[in-house]
Amino acid sequence: MSADIVPISRKQSPAPSLDPMLALTAPGMNAVNAVILDRMQSEIPLIPALAGHLISGGGKRLRPMLTLAGAELVGYQGSRHYKLAASVEFIHTATLLHDDVVDGSEMRRGKTAANIIFGNPATVLVGDFLFSRSFELMTEDGSLRVLKILSGASAIIAEGEVDQLTAQRKIGTSEERYLQIIRAKTAALFAAASRIAAVVAECDDDQERALDEYGRNLGVAFQLVDDAIDYDSDAAAMGKDRGDDFREGKMTLPVILAYARGSEEERSFWRDAISGIKSSDADLDHACSLIARHGAVEDTRARARHFADRAIDALSIFPDGKARQAMTEAARFAVARGY
Repeated sequence: MSADIVPISRKQSPAPSLDPMLALTAPGMNAVNAVILDRMQSEIPLIPALAGHLISGGGKRLRPMLTLAGAELVGYQGSRHYKLAASVEFIHTATLLHDDVVDGSEMRRGKTAANIIFGNPATVLVGDFLFSRSFELMTEDGSLRVLKILSGASAIIAEGEVDQLTAQRKIGTSEERYLQIIRAKTAALFAAASRIAAVVAECDDDQERALDEYGRNLGVAFQLVDDAIDYDSDAAAMGKDRGDDFREGKMTLPVILAYARGSEEERSFWRDAISGIKSSDADLDHACSLIARHGAVEDTRARARHFADRAIDALSIFPDGKARQAMTEAARFAVARGY
């Protein structure tokens, strides 16, 4: 009589989580949020109402968390990084407000976008107000190096957004051009947010470069996944309208890969879709099916993993500990997330 075969149980590794980063930075984020709440106030009631609609609407606050985590990583004991982290979040929020106007977005972070509620002119002007508040916080810090890093990142972000606008509805946009755009519009602020922690802690050049590389590669990975999610999730999960990139004619990597791998019939569809001729819900469904057929989402996420691995490798010069582990987990989460 044969013995029963008992299957060997294999524990699955838990999914990557942002929880270690949230726990690491929670005390500091309370201080950062206090600065944000204070500095978004104005005697003009529309300004805090509109800014608060987006700022209080959720979001991961990953960029200011990078400043705080970087400070923990290098053992910084001061408090300058709180205002600087708030400055980073104001830059990010201002760009979101401007983006929603440019893109005509209707949802942001699961809520009606500010431009739909308050109108485009007010949304643009409050974005300008937040940029101004950001620069006030930079100058109060008093470091010309910090000012140069953050102001430089702001200029690069604007260049990236203009570059994306000029590439819009151009089917011939290459993967190289696409990466150039996301390095500017997304990764530049991730890099600056991480790097300034090393500057305020007066770290050596190697540590400063390492934090810059961590943030820059994490930012590319983060945007790659954002672009994959647009064709791989529903609106409730994303917190924004599904298919926004498709309807706006943005040549993101899933589209670039699907177009390159497609038949002539499929390429004809993509030419019509990106030019705006085909933009219905049925067209979006067809686009998603083509992207799935050619594995474009999976390959976009694979490229994101490559950049996340580079971000993790950049941390290797720092001693192991809670901060490094949390930042490593954050990079893995950036790739694995579905929202």
